[in-house]
Amino acid sequence: MERKINYIVKLDHIKELSDKEKKRLKKLIEKFPFRTNEYYLSLINWKDPNDPIRKISIPSEEELIVWGKLDASNERKYMKVPGLEHKYPDTAVILVTNVCAMYCRFCFRKRLFINKNEEVAFDISKSLEYIKKHPEINNVLLTGGDPLILNTSKLERILGELSNIFHVRIVRIGSKIPASNPFRIINDPSLIKVFKKFNLQRDKKLYLITHFNHPKELTKEAKRAIRLIQKTGTIIYNQTPILKGINDHVEILKNLIEELSFNGVTPYYFFQCRPVIGNKMFSTKIEDTIDIIELARAKVSGLAAKIRYVMSHETGKIEILGKTKNLIFFKYHRAANPENQGKFMIYKRNPLAYWFDDYTELIEEYKING
Repeated sequence: MERKINYIVKLDHIKELSDKEKKRLKKLIEKFPFRTNEYYLSLINWKDPNDPIRKISIPSEEELIVWGKLDASNERKYMKVPGLEHKYPDTAVILVTNVCAMYCRFCFRKRLFINKNEEVAFDISKSLEYIKKHPEINNVLLTGGDPLILNTSKLERILGELSNIFHVRIVRIGSKIPASNPFRIINDPSLIKVFKKFNLQRDKKLYLITHFNHPKELTKEAKRAIRLIQKTGTIIYNQTPILKGINDHVEILKNLIEELSFNGVTPYYFFQCRPVIGNKMFSTKIEDTIDIIELARAKVSGLAAKIRYVMSHETGKIEILGKTKNLIFFKYHRAANPENQGKFMIYKRNPLAYWFDDYTELIEEYKING
């Protein structure tokens, strides 16, 4: 049976919050916009002040702690035309919307909800022209915002345009909707047809990159949405930041990556939370997080343990490999500068580090060949 899900943009519409809480948080959401929906709110245990779904979706005064930058990874640096980023030779990123089914409080692109700017490609014609002129681009990531918030006909047009570019072999869609509102998928058979249509093309493949942050999000409805997508031939991967008070715990991460793998979703990246304004309350110390991830990885099968612990740094995707008593090890998994590709780096440990820039004492670095 079809279930209609209403979106909520005012705290006044959340009956579980007291008038005192609503009044206290009013100024905060004027700074950092608020948006959620009835389904996602239904996952909250309102008797638990530390409920992870509540922390993900309901504002907190801790967001006002002065820390970080709006664009911590300097994504604008790689914008070639409005809405398109080209950081790595074979990959183009198109920001197709600045709206999501819900605004995660830890969002690293909250600048898109705060400022009206040219970072979003509401009209992707210039992005398409850029991609056509760069045959080295063989895969395109659609993100934002959340591409699945778009109406299906618009998404079909975007996928259709990309499918007509010979050298584009893969299109990825980054979306939290399977976690935040799976009924967007369950209630729309036409979306399933669009996905299937793309995958029926020769030498083209559609990937859905989901954002399940906590096992509580893997509800029966979410799993149903996953199955529907899988039947179209779309391959599903999941990525999540490590979030203080939400999933920075061995058993929670273990349960998350196991449940994902049990449902045919490949655990992909564990991200270090970017040092974005408003995100101090969610950020974990890198050297503590290494231990949590490795202990969780040790508890699951090889299929579930495929995750990589990385940072989306301005200079590239830096993998955090491990540590010894005095040293910590990094490697460029992807690099904006080809000279850094595969570079292995050894730094002196800094137990207080939240980001790569917090490491200043370089011990050794060298390029890995072959």
